[in-house]
Amino acid sequence: MSKSYRVAILGATGAVGTELLELLDCRNFPVADLKLLASERSVGRSLCFKGENLLVESVNVRAFENVDLVLASAGGSTSQEWASVAVEKGAVVIDNSSAFRMNPEVPLVVPEVNPLAAANHKGIIANPNCTTILMTVAVWPLHKLRPIQRIVASTYQSASGAGAKAMAEVKTQAAAILQGQSPVAEVLPYPLAFNLFPHNSPLNDAGYCEEEMKMVNETRKIFGTQQIRITATCVRVPVLRAHSEAINLEFEEPFDPDEAREILSHSPGVKLLEDWGTNHFPMPIEATGRDEVLVGRIRQDISHPCGLELWLCGDQIRKGAALNAVQIAELLVEQNLLQPATACVFS
Repeated sequence: MSKSYRVAILGATGAVGTELLELLDCRNFPVADLKLLASERSVGRSLCFKGENLLVESVNVRAFENVDLVLASAGGSTSQEWASVAVEKGAVVIDNSSAFRMNPEVPLVVPEVNPLAAANHKGIIANPNCTTILMTVAVWPLHKLRPIQRIVASTYQSASGAGAKAMAEVKTQAAAILQGQSPVAEVLPYPLAFNLFPHNSPLNDAGYCEEEMKMVNETRKIFGTQQIRITATCVRVPVLRAHSEAINLEFEEPFDPDEAREILSHSPGVKLLEDWGTNHFPMPIEATGRDEVLVGRIRQDISHPCGLELWLCGDQIRKGAALNAVQIAELLVEQNLLQPATACVFS
């Protein structure tokens, strides 16, 4: 990456925004200039990037001038308001919200799965939902060999999916319970410490919540087929960071677990983690802070001759959001789809 780029992070002070900042640094993304954008309440804060303290700026039309790349993670309404403005100013927007994911004009990209889709952008590229990213990274290598007929997904989603405030709330609730007090829920609808509940996103007429339908619709778009039958049950669990998923896959013909294990052990973005002797398989605490999706407990579905079961854990903030966005940005650089700046300030 000899060229360098003028980058803006929209939503820089949130959980994903600060992770984006760290990843741009540790992955040595070629940044010529960096703008940190957030809501008015965060303006004036400073964040460190490569040893330099940068002030957080307000989001306005002028903020997107002389910007090549916008990494947006400030929520759907903010993206809907400002993404088109950034594109009009000449930037490419990689958006982490749900605002554009199902827009047929916007690529929905997981670099380990459909990297070529990034080249079809018209200014905006969508980052999939966290649960979708983690699942597709794990099951795509199997689907490439033998097309999947049906997916049944059950998710165990950490507080981080609801943001930094939700993570802090779980800690406060746990402390209250341990002190014999009643936990208070303000960010999440119900107390999550020592508890769990079905994902609280809006329900459709069929009884599926929005989070579950994201897994259904986004997976089909990323895989480029509407033929896969997919169902999901999404649950919020008292884990601070990193989601877990139990995945049941149905194929047209039997899929030997050892063959699946061999394929996944060499698949990009996947780390096979199994110790059957000690009953040790992926756990959220092991996935936290890691780039890979941890996969294990691969076994034959005893209820179906063509079924395969697997278990995965992945860092929701990292691969489920920020890392995937930065990887998309790296794809754009590799494919010469970003206009470079003239000089690199950060090196």
